[in-house]
Amino acid sequence: MSDNFKKWIAENTITEVECLVPDLGGIARGKILPSDKFLKGLEDDSHRLPQSVFIQTISGGYATDDNEELPTDVYNPTDIDIILRPDFKTIRNVPWYEDPTAQVICDAVNLNGTAVINSSRNILKKILKLYEELKYKPIVSPEVEFYLVKPNPDSDYPLEVPIGQSGRKETGQQSFGIDAVNEFDPL
Repeated sequence: MSDNFKKWIAENTITEVECLVPDLGGIARGKILPSDKFLKGLEDDSHRLPQSVFIQTISGGYATDDNEELPTDVYNPTDIDIILRPDFKTIRNVPWYEDPTAQVICDAVNLNGTAVINSSRNILKKILKLYEELKYKPIVSPEVEFYLVKPNPDSDYPLEVPIGQSGRKETGQQSFGIDAVNEFDPL
């Protein structure tokens, strides 16, 4: 496996590799490594992150901030390391960086080699296996969500509702309201 990575990195003159693992909210967490250190880490399983990466909230806090304890099979209070094992099928060039950089999605495993149970990637693999056993076919239906806000040149100020074609701001809480959407027909 590491030979595939070596060849790909050399062919693409990669200088850095971002090792990514999605948390439960879908946020990419991980580390950035020089390509030589990345390749060395493939040999000795030294790509590691703290287990707590999987209990981070969307805003960067932790699920345990309310002083409740999580079950120890979900989170070890000593915050032990987990190993990131890069999946070669996912390595890609990152086109927006100046230096040749790659990103690779990693599987998360415990130090004993078992899958980290609260890793979203491992949860998905488990679900896909169950689907396969039941002869189900999963269908993915992504949906783009967005919010229309008034242009805000200063991030210190809160976001505001924009003014529509009628010259008025929407004041109701009508999710998916057709009249509200029609206010922004040109968009």
